[in-house]
Amino acid sequence: MAVAKALTSDFFTLFDLPPLFAVDLALLDARYREIQSEVHPDRFAQAGDAQRRLSMQWATRVNEGYQTLKKPLLRAKYLLGLAGHDLDAESNTAMPASFLMEQIEWRESIMEARSSADQAALETLENRLHEEIQTRFEALGALLNSQSWQQAAEDICCLMFLEKLGSEINDALAELDT
Repeated sequence: MAVAKALTSDFFTLFDLPPLFAVDLALLDARYREIQSEVHPDRFAQAGDAQRRLSMQWATRVNEGYQTLKKPLLRAKYLLGLAGHDLDAESNTAMPASFLMEQIEWRESIMEARSSADQAALETLENRLHEEIQTRFEALGALLNSQSWQQAAEDICCLMFLEKLGSEINDALAELDT
């Protein structure tokens, strides 16, 4: 493993994958294991301090890249960054009014199911949300591949909200289990 490739290349180059939203996860897993077997710090246990530190840097970079490319939302944000577009999610809170209305409806449904301890309703919401997220990820992939950066950034922000809703549903389901 060349040091320059591990430490300075983008994650797609590191794993020898095309810089697209759709990633072959089986291939990513295989390349991750292959690279990790080359750079894992255990292989350098008897090496000098400099080589051990370099191995740790390699392994950290490979882990970071793997986690980023493995998760669709992180991958989308990363692609946007590679294209030189800042998501600016913390300060850019402008969302389409229709999406905000959907958010209110989702939250009301979650609160109602949570307060009535209705596990079936929460599971139904969870399934609906999962389908919504999948549909939006498919659309996002097309936007990223066509380099529609501004719309992709807006969709990423929407997906971040939807993932938070998923966490709220999971929390509510966990409360019912205890």
